[in-house]
Parts: sequence; structure tokens; C-alpha cells
Amino acid sequence: MTKFGTVFKKGGKKALLCGSGELGKEVAIELQRLGIEVIALDKYENAPAMQVAHKSYVVSMLDGEKLREIISIEKPDYIIPEVEAIATKTLVELEKEGYNVIPTARATFLTMNREGIRRLAAEELGLKTSPYKFAATHDGFIEAVKQIGIPCVVKPIMSSSGHGQSTIKCEDDIEKAWSIAQEGGRAGAGKVIIEGFVKFDYEITLLTVRHKDGTSFLNPIGHWQKDGDYQESWQPQPMKPEVLEKAQYIAEKITTALGGRGIFGVEMFIKDNDVIFSEVSPRPHDTGMVTMISQDLSEFALHVRAILGLPIPNISFHGPSASKAVVVRGDSDNVTFENLEDVLSLPDTQIRIFGKPEVHDHRRMAVLLARGASIEEAREKVKQMYTKLKIEI
Repeated sequence: MTKFGTVFKKGGKKALLCGSGELGKEVAIELQRLGIEVIALDKYENAPAMQVAHKSYVVSMLDGEKLREIISIEKPDYIIPEVEAIATKTLVELEKEGYNVIPTARATFLTMNREGIRRLAAEELGLKTSPYKFAATHDGFIEAVKQIGIPCVVKPIMSSSGHGQSTIKCEDDIEKAWSIAQEGGRAGAGKVIIEGFVKFDYEITLLTVRHKDGTSFLNPIGHWQKDGDYQESWQPQPMKPEVLEKAQYIAEKITTALGGRGIFGVEMFIKDNDVIFSEVSPRPHDTGMVTMISQDLSEFALHVRAILGLPIPNISFHGPSASKAVVVRGDSDNVTFENLEDVLSLPDTQIRIFGKPEVHDHRRMAVLLARGASIEEAREKVKQMYTKLKIEI
């Protein structure tokens, strides 16, 4: 029998979020709905999840000593990584000492950088992926580009939201791609992955939940990206039944290898009837924000249920839905959103403003959500909402 006590009282449960962005904020809210105390960590003050958490700390999660110090003070029942840049060696040690790392310390370690997960998928599990090479030096990078060929995609082995990612379309792009990757890595300059360009019909995120009663799949999510950063997503992505079955097989195989409980965002390319594995995140996925309007239990609610060992007997889908990221460009510590009465004038629409304290260059600051009679209608709604939204920096 599962028992949760009262927050701040003996017997109460405590969760520590390693990462407090917009995804972590939704996880914090779902944890609190079930009476779990939430401690939020991030590298800057007033991160979105910190604004709703019971307690917060500003810390670099790559600092294993500081991370261990906080965990020894708080003694959380659940340690929930929400970012790639984290001291995974410390998490492995803490797990051996009895702490519950979500989904597992090994999963966090393997998916923290693109090298670990790509080698697991392609070399150990035999899943089809794009051609790839890793390079830790400039000379190695030049040689890898020659072997993979142009066009190709270059990414730091540890980054998110498209940071450090670029496409080499001609020889003149090679040096620029190296510089972008070195500047954009979450842990600073370092190793990169060079991937052969994959021609695909569309790409999906297949959200996969490992829970106490097995593995469940959400409806596939289609999306498009710009410079590696998600711009829009929709659910469900139309797929042939046999292709969806292949995608589910790949998702179950990779998530089973990673183990643990929680939601995984499995990204795949689809070409004709072929399914090509791309990446997996052992946590809620940005493209999955569409589930906040498309179904009764969002990806965040499902993640929390799975973590806490609660059943997921069904996932009710409300209908075709879409999301559109609101990316603000400029430099400001006081962003305002205006004309919301018009933005939300259409039926079955919502907006989530993340509450990020500042923007420099560009930053995802909100998301627009809509549901319609068809995917096309839902996508058109978020586009109309976007044109009505006024932002002042």
C-alpha cells in the first residue's frame, strides 16, 4: 500500500529536482498535487520551478561536491534529474548508498551525453541510427567530417534546445560548425558528434512511460525544429500502423535497456516504412508540452505517477492538439506579454508563461496550446494565437 504523509511532517515524501526550467516547473506542480515536498535546484535564481517549489538552491549541478552536500541535508526520497548537465558520477555513488535516482543513475549517465546513448542504441542494441562519428579535437573533427560527408549535422555531446548545433552544407561551414559546437556545450568546450544527414518524411517523439504495471505509449507527437530547437509540435502524428509498431518496438527496447520508472521522450526519424532512432531523454520532453491540452494526464502527470509507483490504467486522449513555442529575442530582465484577451479568444486554447527572469539573445519563454477537430485546425489555432501575442522587452 502506497502512503504519502503531510508536507513538512514526519512521514512526508520529498523530491529534489535537478533542474528547474519550464518542464521541471510542471513536474513540481504535479508532485505537489500529490502532497510531495519539492526542492528545486538550478544554476540561476528564480528559475521557473523554483517559483513554485517549497525550497530551492542555486548550484551548478556539475559540481558533485555541492550536489552531494545539498542531498545530504535534504535527504530526498526521489532525486529527479531534469537537465543533461549534471554530476552523474555523484548520482551513481548516491544510488549505491540507497538514494532513489529517477529513472536510474545509469540512465542519467548514458543519456547525459549523446555518445553514451548513441553507442548503447547502435552498438549494443543494434538499432538503426544515422551514420555518426565522435571527435574530441579539431583535427579529429575535420577527419570525421570527411568520413561522414557533407551535408552533416554537428552537435556538442552534451547540450539541449539546439544549443551548439549546426548543419554543415558546404566546406565553408566546417570551421563555423566547430566554433558553434565548442561554444554551445552545456559543460563548455569538448567532444562533438558528427551525424550523417538523414532524409526523412517526418520526425516524431514517442513518449513512453515505464510504470509499475509495465510500459505504455502515448500517441506519437510530430514536430518541427529550427537549429535543433523545437518550434511546434502536434499530436497525434499520422502514421501507418506497421510503422507505429516499429517505433513502439524501438522505444520499448531502448527504455527497457535504460530501466527505472518514469517517462522517456524517444525521438525518431520516419522515412517511408523505415524508423531511425535519434535520441532519448529519460524525462519529460519539450515537444510533449502539447499533452497539457491533448489528454487527461499530461506527460508531467504521467511522469510523477510512474515515479511514485502509482498505477496508470489508461491515458485518455481529448483530440487533435498542437503547441507552439514562444521564443523571445533580445536582452531584457523584464519581459511582458500583452493582448492575452485576444490570444485566448478562440475555444480550446491555453497559454503557459514560464516565468523565466531574463532573456539574452533568444530564449523560449512561453508555449501556446490548442485543440481542434483536426491536427490542421489545432496548428492553425496556435499560429493565429502567435500572431495576436504582443511581447515587450
